[in-house]
Amino acid sequence: MDDRLRPFWDFNDLDASEERFRDQLLCEKSDPGRAEVLTQLARVHGLRGDFDAGDDLIDDASLLAGSSTVARARIDLERGRLRRSSGDRDRALPLFESAFAIALEAGQEFVAADAAHMAALAAPDRPGFVAWTRRGITLAEEHADASYWLGSLLNNLGWEHYESGEYAEALDAFERALTARERTPENPEPIALARYAVGKALRGLDRADEAIPLLEQAVAWADDAGRPDGWYHEELAEEYAAVGRADEAREHASRALQLLEEDDPSFAEDDARRARLASFARV
Repeated sequence: MDDRLRPFWDFNDLDASEERFRDQLLCEKSDPGRAEVLTQLARVHGLRGDFDAGDDLIDDASLLAGSSTVARARIDLERGRLRRSSGDRDRALPLFESAFAIALEAGQEFVAADAAHMAALAAPDRPGFVAWTRRGITLAEEHADASYWLGSLLNNLGWEHYESGEYAEALDAFERALTARERTPENPEPIALARYAVGKALRGLDRADEAIPLLEQAVAWADDAGRPDGWYHEELAEEYAAVGRADEAREHASRALQLLEEDDPSFAEDDARRARLASFARV
């Protein structure tokens, strides 16, 4: 990963991230450097839903950026993120497109891949989503500095195929995402998520027997980490049921019901999903 500001982020602790960025702001030796840090503080505010404060910081960054291409790329990227998060996708997309072009010009492939990833999420239709995602994937595969984004981009592409019933294409993307995730074994959570995704695609292709070991690994990691996941147990119950292993399906369906009722508010409203798990649990 070649992004000097990414190490300051902990997306699970925005207060600590903000404190690190404010400390870094005092250490920057140039106005363009300070502009870059201000864009990250703007993102902190955006993640909190304080879009006006984020815009004010982007305005401040614009005054400091001068001719710095990397600062300008970050400014467009983070203003675009603010627009998309506030629900204005139409105004966000041109900003992401601009950030992508400027970052490439600056040789900042990490930022460019991030911009491609965001442009895909802001695209108005499936062709736009797929085209921008594939741009990002190509960049991440060809440039080590952008490789951080490969797993996320392939994951997004995989779910697009999966939700369209294109299970073979989904499996290809998910398997490539898993390979990318496994290159950083020190970060096990995305690996577990990737195994879950591969497992779902395999089941869609009537290959549940191949999916079971992957889901067993995902469930074991989450349980061992003290973060049991109802989605993982639910999918493993589905896999076991598909191959006729009723006792194991019942065990994991019961666990999934307990966890999802505790942790997933939408689960209570999904009658079909609850009924399906309950049928496994009663077998």
